[in-house]
Amino acid sequence: MPDGRESETALNRALWAVMNERFTDAAAEQQWVRPEPVWGLFEVPEHDLGVLGDVRGLDVVELASGTAYFSAWLARAGARTVAVDLSGEQLETARRLQDEHGPVFPLVQGDAEHVPLADGCADLVVSEHGAAAWCDPERWLPEAARLLRPGGRLVFLTNSHLSALCVPADEGVAEEQLLRGQREAYKVRWPGGGVEFHPSHGDWVRLLRRAGFVVEALHELYAPPDGDDHAFYEIVSADWARRWPAEELWVATRH
Repeated sequence: MPDGRESETALNRALWAVMNERFTDAAAEQQWVRPEPVWGLFEVPEHDLGVLGDVRGLDVVELASGTAYFSAWLARAGARTVAVDLSGEQLETARRLQDEHGPVFPLVQGDAEHVPLADGCADLVVSEHGAAAWCDPERWLPEAARLLRPGGRLVFLTNSHLSALCVPADEGVAEEQLLRGQREAYKVRWPGGGVEFHPSHGDWVRLLRRAGFVVEALHELYAPPDGDDHAFYEIVSADWARRWPAEELWVATRH
């Protein structure tokens, strides 16, 4: 990988091994047994957003799947899912939960910037808080387009650009002031480990169009009135996210 990306990817892989040991392994079972999909830190129900539509019979690739709970939800809804993630530790959690709860679907260890799957294998590519933040958009968006058949859809969730501007340089939850410039937020290397990407809205539109997508929708997600802070992700507080969007859910169609 050019431009030092190999070392950044290794850094992210190591971070998610630690995150799985401390947090995501223990939290995964509760997500796997949910009866229907939700989105993001504050678990906004899919039935309130309607971005996925009817997935019965669709070939779906989930990029940066983590413990693959989203793929499990889609498989139960009738999709043929493949979950791809960089972290072997998180995929091992997914295998355990497949054995305990089902359903069983392929789990592939791989980088969303270089996906080991065939061209045109998917009707839907989805990523819930995975590829958009942790992968270079100039690399993973063309990969998503390559995987999709013409007319296929890309649906992905990421942190809001505003939240990225408001998180302190030494990490923690977003504050009520801008703490970094808009261009600075495009790529952030955190002192606690990990490299993230937070393009602006204009950047996302430009990069999606360049990769061959038409933007269909952008949903800005807030915390519900009775929502609590997330148990372990320190990005925004529930109080902050009731006033400003915590996350962005993008929907695009491949030409």
